[in-house]
Amino acid sequence: MFDKVEKFKSELKALEVKTKDELEQFRIKFISKKSVVSELFNDFKNVPNEQKKQFGVALNELKNLAQEKLKEMSSSLERDGSTSENTGTLDLTLPGVANDLGSIHPLTLTKNKIIEIFERMGFNVVDGPEIEDDFYNFTALNFPENHPAREMQDTFFIEKNPDKVLRTHTSNVQIRLMENQKPPFRSIMPGRVYRNEAISARAHCFFHQVEGLYVDKNVGFKDLKQTVYHFAKEMFGKDTKIRFRPSYFPFTEPSAEIDISCFICQGKGCNVCKYTNWVEIAGSGMVDPNVLANCGIDPEEYTGFAFGMGIERIAMLKYQIDDLRLFSENDVRFLRQFQGSF
Repeated sequence: MFDKVEKFKSELKALEVKTKDELEQFRIKFISKKSVVSELFNDFKNVPNEQKKQFGVALNELKNLAQEKLKEMSSSLERDGSTSENTGTLDLTLPGVANDLGSIHPLTLTKNKIIEIFERMGFNVVDGPEIEDDFYNFTALNFPENHPAREMQDTFFIEKNPDKVLRTHTSNVQIRLMENQKPPFRSIMPGRVYRNEAISARAHCFFHQVEGLYVDKNVGFKDLKQTVYHFAKEMFGKDTKIRFRPSYFPFTEPSAEIDISCFICQGKGCNVCKYTNWVEIAGSGMVDPNVLANCGIDPEEYTGFAFGMGIERIAMLKYQIDDLRLFSENDVRFLRQFQGSF
């Protein structure tokens, strides 16, 4: 028994390993539960009583020597960078491989920026369902049944339930908000919307909107103008100018399209502004009294304004992107251009 201990001590002192595989073989032989050291401990009961003390000391010395040897050889391999039998081919002068970091989608960047601007003005974010009843998507918004105004938006209908549609705007969230809470409201509604349109560089069957709603006592058109004016300067620059053009929407009266001065050409004329120096960014208007009444709000006591803009449109202007389809094709060559944007 003592001869075995001395034999293993001598083997440990002379042992050298050059690879991680050899180190693992050493660990299995001398450190693991089925190692030669463990077997000697199991045989301890067979040692005569008068020799147990001396044998125990020698056995512990062997165990400690094996553990120290393992620690020493592990450190040596880490310093040398040796990890396998083929470590001689490792070229330590090669540059390191950089981490392949992802990037935030340009629509998410744009949406987050829009939300940030309106939150600083006191607007909170509200969400709602994308599959909607006809009432919330049309009727409550002053679209009478069979009215020609419904043809302004090509709609996806649920096949087995004609009363269910994929929402064509996030105005349904405004109706649900006004129906379930009491004024005042100051909220924005970002989300995905759907329209049955042919896909092209300028149109898609799904896209993203941010709509806004402010309802309170004595809210006027000047409040709408100042809100949009502040947003445009924050999003596009302090020199941005605003223009309101009369328009028509069933759910607002009066209604207006919102244009901003072209920040790309600075008045010189370009393809983006079609050489007019103005670019449309949103629709807006004062909430129609019928819409307020449909939601149980007294239009004699409360007034409000609403607006809506396409996130894709804002992103295309901000980043000068000329094809709407790029946002949904998941081409990493396109997406990687937006690392660190905004």
